[in-house]
Amino acid sequence: MSKKVAMILSGCGVYDGSEIHETVLTMLRLSQQGAQVQCFAPDKPQMHVINHLTGEEADETRNVLVESARIARGAAKDVRELKAADFDAVILPGGFGAAKNLSDFAVKGADCTVDPDVLAAIGEFRDAKKPIGLMCIAPALSARIFGEGVTCTIGNDEGTAEALEAMGAKHQVCTVDNIVFDAGNCLVTTPAYMLAQSIAEAATGINALVDKVLELA
Repeated sequence: MSKKVAMILSGCGVYDGSEIHETVLTMLRLSQQGAQVQCFAPDKPQMHVINHLTGEEADETRNVLVESARIARGAAKDVRELKAADFDAVILPGGFGAAKNLSDFAVKGADCTVDPDVLAAIGEFRDAKKPIGLMCIAPALSARIFGEGVTCTIGNDEGTAEALEAMGAKHQVCTVDNIVFDAGNCLVTTPAYMLAQSIAEAATGINALVDKVLELA
């Protein structure tokens, strides 16, 4: 029987939502490995909207779930519908949306909180000891999901690593093509575009993460 994997997205676009390359590479690898995928996202406004051509903030509002559906080809559901009992694992791609829409890490750093609906959904996987995969900046949520002592990586960015450790996480330096596995928490993390200089580089670590998550599922 094929594995069923939930993905929690945070919008559409690296600067204000899910990193599109990371999301698509994850979906591709899951499909290549025969897994079934369902995307979820919070049904709420984005923190803000960034013009990806200029990098400037746009004077408009967008909905996280509606934007996430762009990447999911329309097949996205409210994260409040996500139940761990229906899936074997959950994966969160990166992109600033993870730090802006799934949490407020981008604004509050080590004092951040995670969106309560997102935290409740991931908490079900944590409590059921089902594998959780976090990539790029998404591991910033690790300490809020698992508590102090969780081991994760965002690559080698000292400032971000210090913020994670201030929250109680144990940061482990990692190369773009590798993963960090916290066996006690069934958590797999990889740097992806925190380090990747190309989509091919991003794919190396993402593929390793997906393969490990499926192995654990």
